[in-house]
Amino acid sequence: MLKRKSWLLLLTLLTMLCLLLTACGGAEEPAQEQPAAEQPAAEQPSGATYQAQTDKTLRISQSDAPNIDPGVGSDYSSCMAYVNLYDTLVYPTLEGEMAPMLATEWTTSDDGLEWTFTLREDVKFHDGTPLTASDVIFSFNRIMTMGEGFGFLFNNYVATVEAPDDYTVKITLTKAFAPFLTILSRLYVLNEDLVMANLADGAYGEMKDYGKAYLSDHDAGSGAYMVKEMRKQDRMIATAFGDYWGEFTANAPQTIEIVGGTQTATIRTLMTNAELEISDQWQTEEAYQALDQLPDVDMTEMFVGSVLYAMMNTTKAPMDDVHVRKAIAYMLDYEMIVTRLFPGCMVAKSPVPYGLPGYTEDIPQYEYNMEKAAEELAQSKYADTIGDYEINVAWISEVPDEEKIALLIQSVGEELGLNVVVEKTPWLTHVENVAKQDTTPCISLTFVTADYNEAGSQLFLRFHSSTTGTWQQTEWLNDATLDAMIEDALVTLDRDARFQKYAEIQQYVADLCPCINVFNQAEKHAYYNFVGWPAAEAAAAGEPVSLVMGYNYMFKDFSIN
Repeated sequence: MLKRKSWLLLLTLLTMLCLLLTACGGAEEPAQEQPAAEQPAAEQPSGATYQAQTDKTLRISQSDAPNIDPGVGSDYSSCMAYVNLYDTLVYPTLEGEMAPMLATEWTTSDDGLEWTFTLREDVKFHDGTPLTASDVIFSFNRIMTMGEGFGFLFNNYVATVEAPDDYTVKITLTKAFAPFLTILSRLYVLNEDLVMANLADGAYGEMKDYGKAYLSDHDAGSGAYMVKEMRKQDRMIATAFGDYWGEFTANAPQTIEIVGGTQTATIRTLMTNAELEISDQWQTEEAYQALDQLPDVDMTEMFVGSVLYAMMNTTKAPMDDVHVRKAIAYMLDYEMIVTRLFPGCMVAKSPVPYGLPGYTEDIPQYEYNMEKAAEELAQSKYADTIGDYEINVAWISEVPDEEKIALLIQSVGEELGLNVVVEKTPWLTHVENVAKQDTTPCISLTFVTADYNEAGSQLFLRFHSSTTGTWQQTEWLNDATLDAMIEDALVTLDRDARFQKYAEIQQYVADLCPCINVFNQAEKHAYYNFVGWPAAEAAAAGEPVSLVMGYNYMFKDFSIN
């Protein structure tokens, strides 16, 4: 057994550094942001908290301000905005069931090819325009034509969308797609007339830019909240829609803000002054411990179907050799990671998130074993030249805890002669880098959450060749066998048979080893205890929370008490 001396020393230094940064309020923040945090927490004035409660304002930080065009964005911050600004035909409950939203009822043919939805007749868009079937058709056509955001969910399966009358929508599929109802939680319905009245020059023929410029800072939705102000790279501010067809809970927020930025000192200052009600989920463990000491601030932990992956670019040397990839998979001490670096998280036993229907852990696991790592490396074509290749590991600057994993890979890799270079990368730069094969890092550390409530969502999103070049799939896989397995599973209508195929795909991916499934994230937030948050309360009671990104943040169901 090779010694762990180097990474144990690294772990000690990391812990000391994080404690020092927490005590100092963070090294990267400007000095003028520090004064509020200089007082002991117990001496902080209570007036800010009172102001936040009486204003019924709910502010939550995220890694960046959202992209509020539902035909373009797909990241966490954007999904959080969509579920509040827009309505969908159906939506996933915390229990994982698909419930009516714009659709009151639906039927499907025996072969699964035709779906008919009956719409509510009392829904208004934010400008007062009634929502009809024509708006649903327009929204389908827009997202499928543009092919961005969640367009990939529909392009492979939707043939036609028709309106027999103003409140009936008939969808015909090109082939059966078993999880079709679940993906409709990603079809956000836009106001056709409003978008068409705000077209600018663009690449979509008579549709010009399809309203992309307008929708970058306006909404065209019917959701519980409507955009008041969009400050690019800062925040989205939205207010409650008075003519919303649905119900707000008692004391629901009247104003919501999704604030871009995760810097430790800034978040602590904002929460100390009660200028932020809920923190993002990207703080360091040490930062959470400090926030938990603030008066009236609690912590929540919930498993929401998010996995941290170390994605390996299978087209770039030396990551194009499966034995090199397996060697790196055997290098990590997963139990140590979830107990010491990320306490509360869970070792990932599959490329599918824990708890997602179709998940299985009945497959061989990569465990910490340096002898096996050395054996795998010895079998690779790079066995004698591995040190000649630079292996760059990119971690996202807005998620500082990812650096711990990057440095761990670097430190342990040295014992095998790997030349690992750690790179700190801003999120938007990373998204741009991974759009091209040659600028995609050898290893990318990224959290990915399911787009809909079934294992097929994660398997398609992460490993189908059509998703290469997105931040969710930086492995650049183009495996025809794997593509066929995924496509076959998704058209299998029998649930048990489909789940068995999902299990076989998970085994195939494990053998291919295009990524390391580091851990299932225990999503953590610090939040003020006067905030009523259904998902946090469910998690505390050991009950299910939504595994579909964004749907734990339907702010109309929150309360400011």
